[in-house]
Amino acid sequence: MMATLSSSSVVLAGDPARVKAVEEEDGDYEELIPPENFAMIEKGLYRSGFPKKKNFAFLKKSLQLKSILTLVLEDYPLANTEFNKMHGIKLLQFGVPGNKEPFVDIPEDGIVAALKAVLDKRNHPMLIHCNKGKHRTGCLVGSLRKVQRWAFSSIFDEYIRFSAPKPRMMDQQFIELFKTERVTEEESLADHLPNWPGL
Repeated sequence: MMATLSSSSVVLAGDPARVKAVEEEDGDYEELIPPENFAMIEKGLYRSGFPKKKNFAFLKKSLQLKSILTLVLEDYPLANTEFNKMHGIKLLQFGVPGNKEPFVDIPEDGIVAALKAVLDKRNHPMLIHCNKGKHRTGCLVGSLRKVQRWAFSSIFDEYIRFSAPKPRMMDQQFIELFKTERVTEEESLADHLPNWPGL
């Protein structure tokens, strides 16, 4: 028995012109571009820099988000707000300033409140972001890792990987001093914790 292929389904490797022609012919091609600094943290939890319009198709088709948690202080852009509304994505805004030495510190209360939202599986799948997905997001993820009982060396390796080329000592100090009991002793979270290692 011999299988047959339509001409549009055969693409020669290394022939970008042919790939583009097939995509245009099929008419359903849409480029999926993740936001800057995008990565999966745990099942149903992602991190990135601020999503732009070019990232919307990726967010919609690849992640199927229930919520977006932003750590920026500024008003959320109209295009992003409309995208969230159109796709039933809840916006959770915990505006926190960055650790910019020597005068501005990340407030622990803001990270505690954000972390409680992160640890509620009813909000998942969730994307966490700040502007670049580096420092404020790194402090929140580092605090989560501390709750998950990661070793400090592993927490800081992850923080540095995403904050490069400018990791901040103040961020690492924040993570080191973060009081996990402010989150772990929250009884209302117990019924809705995700099934992640260390929880």
